[in-house]
Amino acid sequence: KRARENAALAKIDIPFEEADVENLPYPDESFDIVLSQFGHMFGPQPTRTTSEMLRVLKKGGTICFSTWPPELFTGRMFVLIGSVVPPPPEGASPPVLWGDPAIVRERLQSGCENIVFHRSRMKFPALSPAHMRLFLEANVGPVTKAVQLMQQEPEKLEAFRMKLDALISEYFENNIVNQDFLITRATKTK
Repeated sequence: KRARENAALAKIDIPFEEADVENLPYPDESFDIVLSQFGHMFGPQPTRTTSEMLRVLKKGGTICFSTWPPELFTGRMFVLIGSVVPPPPEGASPPVLWGDPAIVRERLQSGCENIVFHRSRMKFPALSPAHMRLFLEANVGPVTKAVQLMQQEPEKLEAFRMKLDALISEYFENNIVNQDFLITRATKTK
């Protein structure tokens, strides 16, 4: 929905398709580049996700994605959310593991070469940590879901909000929340 809104604002005609990252509806070797911006990491089975992304990529093509390192703001926020929501289904892998270069290298090594990592920073403007939290509650699926699940438990919800505000405060400086992320790029070999 947001991508369509942004394309309309930019007056760019882009065809959007929604698909399951573990069962992509494209023929083998369809694309020169496969790019994921904080998306594929939510596929519960990383082996299947990696296999599908590489299946639709042409030999010699580039796979590139951005993910959240577990030790930084968004990775830590996922851990906080995990402490208040029901556990994921049996066998599902935590999304933040895609932010660990050693794990990413292991996941890509059998089908890729020239695996390169780079760190970058997203600077998110906010009036205060509480302002950022309100944005997260309204727009970030895992946070929205956690808040919805705690609506009938106001004390638990308040404690969660206090912890989230404290976490945001660690990354808040001069009305900016610094969100560092990992960029991975590799070339498909097979």
